[in-house]
Amino acid sequence: MPSGTILVADDDVSIRTVLNRALGQVGYNVRATGNAATLWRWTQQGDGDLIISDVIMPDENAFDLLPRIKKLRPDLPVIVMSAQNTLMTAITAAEKGAYEYLPKPFDLNELMNVVERAMARPKPSPQQPSLDGEEEMPLIGRSPAMQEIYRVLARLMQTDLTVMISGESGTGKELVARALHEYGRRRKGPFVAVNMAAIPRELIESELFGHEKGAFTGAANKSAGRFELADGGTLFLDEIGDMPMEAQTRLLRVLQEGEYTTVGGRTSIKTDVRIIAATNRDLRQQINQGLFREDLFFRLNVVPLRLPPLRERAEDISDLARHFLKLAHEEGLPLKTIDNDALDVLKRYRWPGNVRELENLIRRLAALYTEDIISAEAVATELADTAPLEGPATDAPPETLSSAVERQLVQYFEEFGDTLPPPGLYDRILREVEKPLINMSLSATRGNQIRAAEMLGLNRNTLRKKIRDLDIRVIRGLK
Repeated sequence: MPSGTILVADDDVSIRTVLNRALGQVGYNVRATGNAATLWRWTQQGDGDLIISDVIMPDENAFDLLPRIKKLRPDLPVIVMSAQNTLMTAITAAEKGAYEYLPKPFDLNELMNVVERAMARPKPSPQQPSLDGEEEMPLIGRSPAMQEIYRVLARLMQTDLTVMISGESGTGKELVARALHEYGRRRKGPFVAVNMAAIPRELIESELFGHEKGAFTGAANKSAGRFELADGGTLFLDEIGDMPMEAQTRLLRVLQEGEYTTVGGRTSIKTDVRIIAATNRDLRQQINQGLFREDLFFRLNVVPLRLPPLRERAEDISDLARHFLKLAHEEGLPLKTIDNDALDVLKRYRWPGNVRELENLIRRLAALYTEDIISAEAVATELADTAPLEGPATDAPPETLSSAVERQLVQYFEEFGDTLPPPGLYDRILREVEKPLINMSLSATRGNQIRAAEMLGLNRNTLRKKIRDLDIRVIRGLK
């Protein structure tokens, strides 16, 4: 039977009543107050085995009170709740030493589970230094999906755990990686991002690990790689699913041994970086197709973090739209507002390009429309030639192979902004398509190369050469 005293501080009498009843029914003694002064007096008197407190109270902010509580009674766990559901709230709660942060409205069962853990094994959270400067918003959104992301990020900030961020293109994977770096303990070190899809496959190892003079044709000088540039900080490997197999092998060795050699070099170099990887692909499917190493996947997938597509958090669109209008104005575009009907249109759209597509749309509206208030008609006009508004999935015609490829290419070019992709695009795209196509054909024919060659319309010897050149593993009898 649970026992112990729980101190509840919230100026909302209905919340105090709910918590008093729920905690009391399972056996806890509850003392509730509507102000921070009484909570602090009880803490000074040595009362309570656990605190549950709202952040905003009439007389004092709980985040101002928390350091005093932790200094006086470091073993007293404090659960904080807040209706200000932003990433910064979650980060501040962790920095101030809260045992747990719960966004309002909270799930009562979840709260009871947290209370049970805290009362069973009370642990003081280490107090971290405060962030410098004003509160900024690295991520936007108050939806339940984003609240869960914030809570996970807050727990990861003061660790060096490897994180694998998955999500569709345009969901903000690099923003999350930057937040982990800039609000973590490596924030004084460099943040280095590298997009695997944007680098010719034959140059990826050189980009990551550097090369010696004369290591290959065109290597006129010694060059530092991204691992060296990121030393002491964070290395963000974007689109990790596009990494060629030979580079995967070298990366795995670095993760296992903590050292690497440059291309053409012989001396091992120690590395001190935190790895954050990201992908918009199904890496488990790529493993089955022989395109991604399973052992590397498990090394990178220490903490998996899935970013929801925008259609799964439509309630965040209003905040995002206003945020992007503000950014557009700061960059010199006219100051605009957006009316509620226009926001409703945005919320009904499917957003295949996710947050990046929304940002581009808002910038376009701010630049092209003379009205001070963006209307629903303006939004509908801009969306008319793109994806359909929200509706049953059966209403949309099936996507053709040509349109699917075109959509992926559009997203690929958008990643470069105003710059052009590196030379060799045609051959690079063909290679990207050729290997998975052959893999799928061999899988469909259970490894029968004669049938696979017929399916592809290739000469059998040509298929064999491609299998050898592309380093494709053929497994017979499997599908």
